[in-house]
Amino acid sequence: MTDGVKVVLVTGGSSGLGQAICLRLAAQGHRVYGTGRKVEDGAQADGYTLLRMDITDEQSVVRGVEGILHKEGRIDVVVNNAGLGIQGPAEDITPAMAMQLLDTNVLGAHRVCRAALPGMRARKHGLIINITSIAGNFGLPYRAFYSASKAALERYGEALAIELSRFGIHVVNVQPGEFNTPIAGMRLRPESITPDHQPGYDKAMQVLGGSMHYSRDPDDLARVVARIIASPRPKATYVVAQGVQKISVLAKKLLPGRLFQRMVGKHYE
Repeated sequence: MTDGVKVVLVTGGSSGLGQAICLRLAAQGHRVYGTGRKVEDGAQADGYTLLRMDITDEQSVVRGVEGILHKEGRIDVVVNNAGLGIQGPAEDITPAMAMQLLDTNVLGAHRVCRAALPGMRARKHGLIINITSIAGNFGLPYRAFYSASKAALERYGEALAIELSRFGIHVVNVQPGEFNTPIAGMRLRPESITPDHQPGYDKAMQVLGGSMHYSRDPDDLARVVARIIASPRPKATYVVAQGVQKISVLAKKLLPGRLFQRMVGKHYE
């Protein structure tokens, strides 16, 4: 790796944040593989290779990782970006729907790590970047399980970082705020909303829709990921947000719990 070129696997690389990450890293000369469940396996997309992979299917993950290893001989960087969104009152989210979300957002990343880590350990080198969310710092109303899944991925990454440090493998959590991506249209939703919850849910969704309108270019996040990959000693956590989203992360640490909850509630009213 004397040339600085890295072999990078980016899950969810066919759209949104993952696509932006793939495009930027490929433009920098890295050999990039971006996964998707419905992409044409092996197709080229603006300098990077598409790889069909379903991160909820262990055999699909193993097959994809082995394919990269067969072609490239190594994987230097894994970017766990693929994930689902969800919205609805927590009371209306069925356990089956919650499990679908957690299987993708948490266990999906775990499956990819399990497949890639043996090679990284053998080479005493590697980098895992988990794309979590600022929502992992606190519970967002009507997106309870999204916050829960991202918090779980954060804690998973923190523990993994300690376990893997002796092997020369870095694990980094990246917490994006809201970006201009298609995720809003692909969120899981309950079939019906309990009438008592409907007014609060409607107001919260109006606020969320408005904030998405002013969200940032996904390439802003891709630039941060590129800097992390280039750094010999990356930080444990990067917050990639602005305005009230960034301030809220600090406020959660400083304010009494009930006061912070009331502030979040007011924001969504």
